[in-house]
Amino acid sequence: MPTQDELVQLYRQMFLIRRFEEEAARAYAQGKIGGFLHLYIGQEAVAVGVSAVMRPEDYFVTTYRDHGVALARGMTSRACMAELYGKESGCSKGMGGSMHMFDREHNLLGGHGIVGGHIALAAGAAWASKYRGDGRVTLCFFGDGATNIGGFHEGVSLAALWRLPVVFVCENNEYSMGTPAERTLPQRDVSKKAEAYDIPGLRFRGQDVTDVMEQLREPIERARRGEGPTMVEVMTYRYRGHSMSDPGKYRTAEEVEERKTRDPVRIGRGHALAAGVSEEALAAVDAAVEAEVEDAVRFADESAQPDEALLHTLTLAPNGDADSPPPAGSYPAEKRSPLSADAAPTEVHHA
Repeated sequence: MPTQDELVQLYRQMFLIRRFEEEAARAYAQGKIGGFLHLYIGQEAVAVGVSAVMRPEDYFVTTYRDHGVALARGMTSRACMAELYGKESGCSKGMGGSMHMFDREHNLLGGHGIVGGHIALAAGAAWASKYRGDGRVTLCFFGDGATNIGGFHEGVSLAALWRLPVVFVCENNEYSMGTPAERTLPQRDVSKKAEAYDIPGLRFRGQDVTDVMEQLREPIERARRGEGPTMVEVMTYRYRGHSMSDPGKYRTAEEVEERKTRDPVRIGRGHALAAGVSEEALAAVDAAVEAEVEDAVRFADESAQPDEALLHTLTLAPNGDADSPPPAGSYPAEKRSPLSADAAPTEVHHA
């Protein structure tokens, strides 16, 4: 069981995600956030629990429901909210938006909008770690709907074949957009798909952050030991629609209220109280979170819009001449892929 201080921190992170997402929803309704907005409300224990047992140098690759993962990983509320607002002070200078959170400092390799497409990217990051021998593990989040996509098979198959240091975590929130799992999954137990790739499979409920930590510890260490990937299915639930444009009419109010009886934020608060943390101490945590989220909203409101010149900076290489590409065969050796035929076998190049 985590220590008293750790339980307070786990609760704080989950409550921060909850309040951040609620204020993001408010800003979206006010027209301050455009495009799509997929909220993580109800799933907080998964990202927070997994992050707690990963190392800072490990990689995270996730879906478009990525704000909670970004905050759990260590991104500041300011950088996250400003990105939602499309401001230059955002984590991707306002160019990524809700579905494409990216944080190099905390090794968050992006939220990805193509369902299942990022699973192969996670396998690639894990392959790079194995090639370099850097001891890093890649954690790949995806939804239940992604397990029917070709990219899922390709990524997991290669990761299993090459025993890559990656953990695949399916956040099964019971719905693929608005379609219930029983109408999309012929095999409702996603973890059983691990058998096809001869890797371990694991399935459990993910409303309790301490359970998430305990269950993920071994798959992560197994990957770090060089024993290959694990398929983990975490049963969770989102309290809001698929996105802000989804009223969620395909679910009954009774179903949603029943799921809220296992609210991960409330469970996390209960653990802290049971460990001896006082109500007053948690009230102080709540107040600090409220102040942080309020500050993030104000920061995003007051931040500048991206300058048009930023498009050129982010698109064109500095001092490059798009009209005069280098002649054939002139690409410098130090820029070639480590897999190039004429590259030294021990070369490693970083982007």
